[in-house]
Amino acid sequence: MIRPPWDGVAFSERSDGDLRNELARRAAASAIGLVPEWAEGQQVHGNHVVRVGSPGSSGEADALWTSEPGLPVAVFTADCLGVVLTAPGAVGVAHAGWRGAAGDVVGRLRDAMTTAGHPPQRAAIGPGIGPCCFEVGPEVAERFPPHAALTTWGATSVDLPAVVIERLGGLETWSTGACTMHEDGWFSHRSDATRQRLAAIGWVP
Repeated sequence: MIRPPWDGVAFSERSDGDLRNELARRAAASAIGLVPEWAEGQQVHGNHVVRVGSPGSSGEADALWTSEPGLPVAVFTADCLGVVLTAPGAVGVAHAGWRGAAGDVVGRLRDAMTTAGHPPQRAAIGPGIGPCCFEVGPEVAERFPPHAALTTWGATSVDLPAVVIERLGGLETWSTGACTMHEDGWFSHRSDATRQRLAAIGWVP
């Protein structure tokens, strides 16, 4: 489990298993001192944000936040980015692939928390596919003109972590800096079509 230099955020690794699985989740939760009952959404690569106050499914949502102490909120990824925003008394998580980034899911999460009186102060970005490996069509790259890039083999790419950092608008930000596709230790759908997922978890300590 990877944790930033502050409490309330964790990102899983391949060695933690798929934390949608109850046994893996219970083991991971115990290791980091969390309850195993988490709040999560049905992810659809959109930008819908939901405030939650209890564990379980919140329905269709790619971003969740809570002000309930000790309630973990989680999103699951395998090349998309898991992003966690922390504020005094609140925490939010977002599932950000290129569609979510285009829909500003991270910005919408930040706005929702701010409007409710919990403006985020810090952000953490989990492992995800890097511009080195994120081959896309020109129609995708055109949606992120400042962040168009090239893969290591010269194909059109987008620097998705840079897109998210831009949308965070100057928040203090920590990142794993890991590329899920070419680095060991992560699940990557693009690499091997895995159905397993990493977790980005946030909680109010």
